[in-house]
Amino acid sequence: MEQGSIPMEQGSIPSSKVLSVKPLRTLRPLFVSSAQAPPLFTSSPSGPFPPGFTPFYPFCSNAQSPQPDQMDGVTGHAGSSRKRPPGKLRKVAKKSVGSRNAGVSFTVNHGNAFVRNFIVRCNPFSKEDGNREMVEYVLMTFDAVRRRLSQVEEAKEAPNGSIKRPDLKAGNVLMSAGVRTNMRKRTGVPPGVEVGDIFFFRFEMLLVGLHGQSMGGIDTLITRRGKVEESLAVSIVSSGYYDDDTEDKDVLIYSGQGGNPISKDKQASDQKLEKGNLALERSLHQANEVRVIRGMKDPSNTSVKIYVYDGLYTIKESWLEKGKSGCSVFKYKLVRLPGQPSAFADWISIQKWKAGLSSPVGLLSQDLSAGAEKITVSLVNDVDARGPPSYFTYSTVLRYSKSFNLTNSSFGCNCHKACQPGDLNCSCIRSNGGDFPYATNGVLVNQKPVVHECSPTCPCFPNCKNRVSQTGLKLKMEVYKTTDKGWALRSWDPIRAGSFICEFAGEVVDSPMGMQGTGQEDDYIFDTSRILDKSNKWNYEPTLLNEEIPDESAENDNIPSPLVISAKNVGNVARFMNHSCNPNVFWQLVQYEHNRESFLHVVFFAKKHIPPLTELTYDYGMSQFETRSKRKCLCGSEKCRGYFG
Repeated sequence: MEQGSIPMEQGSIPSSKVLSVKPLRTLRPLFVSSAQAPPLFTSSPSGPFPPGFTPFYPFCSNAQSPQPDQMDGVTGHAGSSRKRPPGKLRKVAKKSVGSRNAGVSFTVNHGNAFVRNFIVRCNPFSKEDGNREMVEYVLMTFDAVRRRLSQVEEAKEAPNGSIKRPDLKAGNVLMSAGVRTNMRKRTGVPPGVEVGDIFFFRFEMLLVGLHGQSMGGIDTLITRRGKVEESLAVSIVSSGYYDDDTEDKDVLIYSGQGGNPISKDKQASDQKLEKGNLALERSLHQANEVRVIRGMKDPSNTSVKIYVYDGLYTIKESWLEKGKSGCSVFKYKLVRLPGQPSAFADWISIQKWKAGLSSPVGLLSQDLSAGAEKITVSLVNDVDARGPPSYFTYSTVLRYSKSFNLTNSSFGCNCHKACQPGDLNCSCIRSNGGDFPYATNGVLVNQKPVVHECSPTCPCFPNCKNRVSQTGLKLKMEVYKTTDKGWALRSWDPIRAGSFICEFAGEVVDSPMGMQGTGQEDDYIFDTSRILDKSNKWNYEPTLLNEEIPDESAENDNIPSPLVISAKNVGNVARFMNHSCNPNVFWQLVQYEHNRESFLHVVFFAKKHIPPLTELTYDYGMSQFETRSKRKCLCGSEKCRGYFG
């Protein structure tokens, strides 16, 4: 599109009169040292925080950062400057089985084993310039801490007037402990961040170096021309708050910042050519690459934003026009660089599929489950001319024979409404060690030997949050054909880390070899006795919050060894999940009653944030015995063991 070809509103300045800003003399920005770099956050009294939320380090405007012994709890409020004796930590309420967690306070422990291990694992180079492993590690650590803080907040008996922002608190914990990567600002892509990655919190983007502003939409890089410091735009977030044009998958018309926006459609005053707007104008003349993050509505909660990294763009044009309120607004036309993986384009396609305006290429069936699931399961093959998978009976439940019942029936909880976090009168919560296993939105907080859910016989409400795995599919699933691994499974919806995906439905059998010991090999076997790679811990690290490490030996759950399930003849979408040595899904044993008897179920949860149309995989594990059933692994990950089974 040529300059000036965009239709202009009456009374606006023509785009041919582009703002006159002299280009920088060098086409290559000069990176300043960290000591010369500007602060990541504004020093305004409120900063990135909502009204009523006290700013904490590293957001506080004090020139000198508080020392670890001046941090007052997890919020990091600057406290007394009186120093404690060396090695003595602030007293923390002891958490034991059966505690409510109400009133528990956390102190960021900068000298704990977790931080020391992180320093060993993360050398100075990987903190400055990361990689995929480091990015995933930091993101998983952040979300694990956030889930734990959310669990504690929700368990408190009554609100104390504080605003619950576990994301900000978790970000403070990691920033204070130095658990982050890609700290060196740059143009282009931060190492380890991939196009299509999704983020549920802005702090996640900050910790991995994608966007260095917790609230601001324009992130800048300071460059030098002689003794003069100037800034270039390196990344922008189009969150929908300003009047951006976001319909085109390859072109973004981005509105500048400022003007005290009252709403998306109204400005209180004219925008000025300063700060981020000036940086964008310089980037137009420099033609440097700008990272674009698009804010999308969460399909499961339209009031929540999901941030999608859509790749690199360049600014092609800028102009000034009158907004709907009559005030002047800067506009910038950004065009996506070719040859990048699809990201935002996938979201547009999925919206059309869901609306019935188009269909995926190679669609074989609208609903593989034939109505068994509340949400249809699509079947797609755009690889070859073969038909659907071999016949099986679709079932949403795990079928036990009478000989496999695990325990005597219990009486369930005595809650007559919904079970409440922190309520120790609830027997189901006591069975989970005193903690509610799920946080807001049904997100699993910690991986455990067994999670105890309320059963159909419990008197609590049917929509009790402690029945997460019993409500069926909540995601729009697709079974699709791959080029080298047969059939696979993916979701049209984005998936948050810790979210329920599905149960492994099938028939409980007595042998990993096949159905009831017939000796026929079964490619759809799930065996709980297989050994898993636990090098990447999913749970939060208690010492990072100065909590006591739980005694795993105290667990007394009755776990059968092994629990073997076959989905060869009867199963659901879980039977199509392939193996990976670096999976994005993990399985968790969940126990609840059925027909007055208590049974175990194998339930899958998201290990990390999973973008739409990403293959869902879990670790099949390795047999404890020498067998001939080992298979060649085709996962393609850097951690690939070469085989599984």
